[in-house]
Amino acid sequence: MRKRLIGGILIVFLTIVVQGFSSQGDVGGEFLKPTLKNSPPVPSPSSIAPLLLSPVVRVVDGDTIVVQINGVQEKIRLIGVNTPETVDPRRPVECFGKEASTFTKSLLTDQQIRIESDPSQGDRDKYGRLLRYVFLADGTLVNEEIITEGYGYEYTYRTHYLYQTEFKKAQKGAQAQKKGLWAEGVCGK
Repeated sequence: MRKRLIGGILIVFLTIVVQGFSSQGDVGGEFLKPTLKNSPPVPSPSSIAPLLLSPVVRVVDGDTIVVQINGVQEKIRLIGVNTPETVDPRRPVECFGKEASTFTKSLLTDQQIRIESDPSQGDRDKYGRLLRYVFLADGTLVNEEIITEGYGYEYTYRTHYLYQTEFKKAQKGAQAQKKGLWAEGVCGK
């Protein structure tokens, strides 16, 4: 009798456990979906490492920032976007450079960001800057946002990169809407 009771309890317990696992489905699916305008498919939750956010230390110019990563300050060059120069000692400040820098500062000052590498671009550029995509905590892809709002243009350095199609589409949209760099009367246009 005692063995039957224990066996029955064990069967009920296992049934509850198995039903509990099968009813959970996609655990955390809504939590992990990004809010990007043209986002690629999201990996399953079990394959995603925890998202680590890094504080922005300062914005150098429209396409270069400094962040704190594991206690070390790293300079990051945003992949796939180029903005007019403001800090290159070999050149004068370019038209719309100050506006581009101001826009990037408005997006990133006092922000925590997530950075993403792209194996097709290498880890660092010839100046030692990390090459990365930069995401705000809400999922906004900063590289793309700069292009979308007309503060920079799509920039391909040698090889195709992950978000190239989206960035080119963003530039066409900014040009069609005459935003920022593409506005009438800006930079001699």
